[in-house]
Amino acid sequence: MIRSVPILLLLGASVRGNDDPHLSFALGVLAETRGNAEEASRFFELARLADPQAMPLVSRSVRLRMAAGDRSGAVKLYRDLAAARPDDLGVQLTYTDFLDQQSNGDTLALKLSNDTLEAALAKYPGHPEIIRRLFQHAQSNGDKVRQVELLEMLSPNDPESVLLYTSLSRGMFEAEDAAAREKVDQRFLTSFEAHPEIPQLARAASDHFRDTDRPDQAIDILKRHVEAAPSSLEIRTRLGVLYFTAKRDTEGEAALKEVLEINPQQALAHQSLAKFYRLRNQPDLARYHAGELLKIRGGPPADFIKLADEWLAANDPKQARILLEKAVFDHPENRELVEKLAVATRRDPETREQAARLFREAEAAKPVDAKTDPAFLMESAEALIAEGQSRSAEERLRTAIRAYPADAKKETAAALRRLALLWETENRNADAAKALRQRADALDR
Repeated sequence: MIRSVPILLLLGASVRGNDDPHLSFALGVLAETRGNAEEASRFFELARLADPQAMPLVSRSVRLRMAAGDRSGAVKLYRDLAAARPDDLGVQLTYTDFLDQQSNGDTLALKLSNDTLEAALAKYPGHPEIIRRLFQHAQSNGDKVRQVELLEMLSPNDPESVLLYTSLSRGMFEAEDAAAREKVDQRFLTSFEAHPEIPQLARAASDHFRDTDRPDQAIDILKRHVEAAPSSLEIRTRLGVLYFTAKRDTEGEAALKEVLEINPQQALAHQSLAKFYRLRNQPDLARYHAGELLKIRGGPPADFIKLADEWLAANDPKQARILLEKAVFDHPENRELVEKLAVATRRDPETREQAARLFREAEAAKPVDAKTDPAFLMESAEALIAEGQSRSAEERLRTAIRAYPADAKKETAAALRRLALLWETENRNADAAKALRQRADALDR
């Protein structure tokens, strides 16, 4: 009975109405969770009326009016809020954004938005968020003179303003406009001198000089940023890549290795080094970084299989196995990956005893009409022989011999000799074993 008192008080408040916006909002949320949208709207409106300058309450009421098709009522709510809080820039920008979104070519709404922004600019000269919106208005109106005026209002020392300046000016001036490019150069250099530690600024400035065929300046900016912010690993990685682009391979390799010493999980560094080492014909290093990249980012089954085959061909089944374990975790339904993992597991001395189970699982998952890789059958046969199941191994060897294509003479010969060896070891089918070896020798000619 005692626990029911607060509930009764709430119910009494809901019946009478109240002047506490917090209580009304709480009752609105409660009604909303119970699926009573009409009751929730009533309480949210009570909360707004009790605190008409609270942005979250006004925004919720605006959404409700828009959902009900009351566009003019929604506009009025934001207009009243903007009038009540003229010095709150966030409110002014929210109001103008709403007008822009809902204008649909309404010149009155667009003018109201523009006038509000101009008034805000008078109070906050050079503010990038105000200028960005006014620039978009001028752009829509084809007023290039006003666009240039707005660009010049942006501070050359403020990083956010510099980034906006370069972004907006990119679409205004031709690439061949040397004067415009010089202005962008100076904006970047002035701001970067004052704030070399800001990664967004360093990256944008470097990209600007790189895109205008000045790679040495692009590299210098990233180097100075890394000196100012040693923990900026993304930019360190970009610096290494930029070294490669500029044919400064030794510096690029060193920079990316340093990145990986700090954090081995930097995918782009592995990707860049893998490509670099392949071009340098250093397959061992290329495989290592390609494998780390797949472990970090993942990838399609075909990428895992291709790289695992490279490791197996290089006689390093352990690396193939580790890579394929990740692949099977990512793609548990892919039968080819499971088969390849069984092969790598058997070839790896550390895990050879676990291979038989993987072969059985792979074979059990194989559809009845699916073709089996003859190399898988050969490895499966070896696992069965190790377990003393020679008859089952013989069956797989026979199937593998039939499955190899006509041009796989070397592989077919190896399968023939393995089956012959099995019979010879068990002292059976001597004549057949001799015939198999003769067939294998013929294939080798």
